Amino acid sequence: METVAVILAAGSGSRTGLSTPKQFLLLGGKTVLEHSVQTFHNHPGIDQVVIVTATEFIGKVQGIVKANNWTKVTAVLPGGKERFDSSLAAVRHFSSKPDMVMLFHDAARPLVSERIITDTLKAMETYNAVDVAIPTVDTIVQCDAQGTHMESIQNRNLLWRMQTPQGFRQKTIQAAYSIALQDPHFTATDDCGTVLRYLPEEKVGIVRGSERNIKLTYADDISLLEFLLSNGSFY
Repeated sequence: METVAVILAAGSGSRTGLSTPKQFLLLGGKTVLEHSVQTFHNHPGIDQVVIVTATEFIGKVQGIVKANNWTKVTAVLPGGKERFDSSLAAVRHFSSKPDMVMLFHDAARPLVSERIITDTLKAMETYNAVDVAIPTVDTIVQCDAQGTHMESIQNRNLLWRMQTPQGFRQKTIQAAYSIALQDPHFTATDDCGTVLRYLPEEKVGIVRGSERNIKLTYADDISLLEFLLSNGSFY
């Protein structure tokens, strides 16, 4: 099966409180983006890599691609305002390849492992949509809309925390978004959620993620990522 890794790097990273978008922050001498792309580029099961970024950063990303001699990177695509806009840019880019396996990965998860990628590709032999996730260890409560009081406690044995990559057949994710875009109330924070909501007959497989596969969201996460990077090999 033909495979492509789609690295989503169009975010502004406003929640970090830093002036530099998080995908361009340095981590162990390389940018966060470089760590994320390199793992997929090195994986023998990945045929090509596409990076989706904000229009104003296309030149910068192209320079990073050239500096690293990433021969598997076949395109740097402009993303959109919302995360799903960036996913759609990649889906449409490969519209002529409906059976292609697409792995969507947040650039802000620089410590994704080869094992996770391998397991996701293996699961794609069974499912048309696959999510990487880990079981929650905390008690999860549902609060009121203002977050002022608890309303219920969820059964944590049934709750998992979603990560990336998320894998899809191109035709599956394209079909889900085709329906979703007709919904005036459509909102999405991830691609598996779009499939789950708009293609309910399509089972979404689960691949075990890792506590190390954390997402850089806040400035304090940088020190944790640096510690994890110095205490394990991820390539």
